[in-house]
Amino acid sequence: METLSLLATGFSVALTPLNLLLLFTGCFVGTLIGALPGLGPVNGVAILIPLTFAFGLDATSSLILLSAVYFGTMYGGRISSILLNIPGDEPAVMTTLDGFPMAQQGRAADALALSGVASFVGATIAVIGLSMFAPVLARAAIHFGPADYFALYILAFATIGGVAGVDPRKTLLSGLIGLMIATVGLDPISGIPRYTADSFHLYDGIEPIVALVGLFAISEILMLLEKHLKDRAAAIRVDTWIPSLSVILSTKWSMLRGSLIGFVAGVLPGAGASLGSVMAYTVEKQSCDKDGTFGKGDPRGVAAPEAGNNAASGGALIPMLSLGVPGSGTTAVMLAMLISLNVQPGPLLFARDPELVWGLVASLYMANVTLLILNLPMIGLFTRLMAVPTWALMPIVAAVSFVGVFSISNSVFDLEVMIAFGVLGYVLRKMDVSLVPLVLGLLLGGDMERNLRRAMSISDGDWSILLQSWISIVLYVMTVCFLVLSVWLALRDAKRDKARVFEA
Repeated sequence: METLSLLATGFSVALTPLNLLLLFTGCFVGTLIGALPGLGPVNGVAILIPLTFAFGLDATSSLILLSAVYFGTMYGGRISSILLNIPGDEPAVMTTLDGFPMAQQGRAADALALSGVASFVGATIAVIGLSMFAPVLARAAIHFGPADYFALYILAFATIGGVAGVDPRKTLLSGLIGLMIATVGLDPISGIPRYTADSFHLYDGIEPIVALVGLFAISEILMLLEKHLKDRAAAIRVDTWIPSLSVILSTKWSMLRGSLIGFVAGVLPGAGASLGSVMAYTVEKQSCDKDGTFGKGDPRGVAAPEAGNNAASGGALIPMLSLGVPGSGTTAVMLAMLISLNVQPGPLLFARDPELVWGLVASLYMANVTLLILNLPMIGLFTRLMAVPTWALMPIVAAVSFVGVFSISNSVFDLEVMIAFGVLGYVLRKMDVSLVPLVLGLLLGGDMERNLRRAMSISDGDWSILLQSWISIVLYVMTVCFLVLSVWLALRDAKRDKARVFEA
């Protein structure tokens, strides 16, 4: 009853004319930003922070605007992933695996509608969790130490083979390349430059979004240059812009599983939507891919990661509000904004400033409904992008990619890095090496190394610290079980393939 009373107070705050205007504006702008490759939620929120100060908004209104932008970018990130095979942000990488094949099969409307509904389900479950279970989940997350996070990332890397690998050697090679790239920059403990070639531009490492845009957008352009334009036109068609309700309903359990997995990943400080999306897709693939349809346009391969990354984005607000510890890069930017407005997130925030917390929670419920209503009618517009000729579409993609990357740091060097990653992505794709393990290595490798080094510093070099926590032990047991399951499934699939060949 107390929660409902506080939530009613929150709706009274969120329904003021100013906050409603900020909510709708944030949802619309966030969707547009998310659809542009290279920007993503962190940049979208960071771009709008100066506006909150310029217009003199208070902490509650500022947080409502930025949170609406945050959720909007998570929705919008799927658009270019499905239509162009170019993820709008890091978590949307997993959506490309089945979303783009669905578009190639003329089911772009189904993929877009499915991702929109899955995003709504995942984000709504996350907001319900935020309003009901924040104190309990925050207390659980605070028990994670550096060794536990290292074990968590070991588990995440153990899923790479299940995500994107038919040939384990190529999958391992791609993952190792990603880990190597993640080590570029200053050593996190000693501060000594590593693999920087004496270039100060690389001291901060490789910006992940620069690498992502290069690997997917630029390599896609290079692949298309190799093909005749009519091949592209023949490969992608649009049969209808009206989504199928039966396809959406058939993935309801995938959405639910992905939402729960993504929410847990979001609550863990530092894990973020990328891990939630990866884990949601992997669990769904391993548990449901009996016919080998994942990666070939299976609707469940769109529903699970979309629900997972949106649930993680909502879950990431829990440690930020309850502990003052950002659960993702975007919430770190929002945390900095709150501190600059003299609001200190932490255990006392719920009691000290309930209008801010519950006004935010109420606005997130409304933002989810707004985004669903905003996105579904625009499916026809999005699918019509598929009819745009390649000669007109690809220059636009290239221009958006260059502008988006340049806007991150105003650095020509980043454009050069993007082109280099585009060439690397092109070469790997020609060798049938999946880019997803490389991306996972790049995204998770830095945090994995930092947590390992911290654990070693705490234990004075004693490796046994990695097994001293029951949380670590549980995660390692899960890793072993997952690897055994993966081997068993691989052997089973090999036997089935042999049997089919023999019958043929």
